[in-house]
Amino acid sequence: METINPIFVGQSVPGFEVDVYDPTEGQFKKISLSDLHRLKKWLVLVFYPADFTFVCPTELADLAEKYEALKKLNVEVISVSTDTHYAHLAWRNSEKLLENVKYPMAADPTGALSRLFGVYDEATGLALRGTFIIDPGSKLVSSEVNFYNMGRNADELFRKVEGFTYLRDHPNEACPAKWIRGGKTLRPSEKLVGHVYQALNG
Repeated sequence: METINPIFVGQSVPGFEVDVYDPTEGQFKKISLSDLHRLKKWLVLVFYPADFTFVCPTELADLAEKYEALKKLNVEVISVSTDTHYAHLAWRNSEKLLENVKYPMAADPTGALSRLFGVYDEATGLALRGTFIIDPGSKLVSSEVNFYNMGRNADELFRKVEGFTYLRDHPNEACPAKWIRGGKTLRPSEKLVGHVYQALNG
């Protein structure tokens, strides 16, 4: 088997293409990273273990509630598992929790994409719960990985995406803990050293 070195935050994501089931269009198609970035889009990849499981539909339904808001930030969301796109279609159309899922569902049956992002479990052939945010320049800016039995929170994902999209337009600033749009940011400098409290509460 070819060895794939996983990428890390701050590195450029190499180009890739995946087969997806697109619930909005009701059809199969291919999506490539290069196509998304020609449109200057951000990309959120959401890996999950498997179709027809238990925690997974709750996560994908939670993510579906934020999809329209993420699209307004020029973000595309793609869920990914090692199932086929045929299985995605069957699962999406049979599981009631997924009835509002509109984002593309990507197939990674060889595990190549899961290995690239370091979430492939060789013992099971499944992907761990990994969430990755890629900016329009193909840089990986955020990575979160959970074990099988712990679901994620789409509200926190949205908060992070809002922060990263803001910082791309304001590169001299930084977002403190729990930052939300409209909140105070920090401007790192020698004057800020030892005076973060005053900057946030002044």
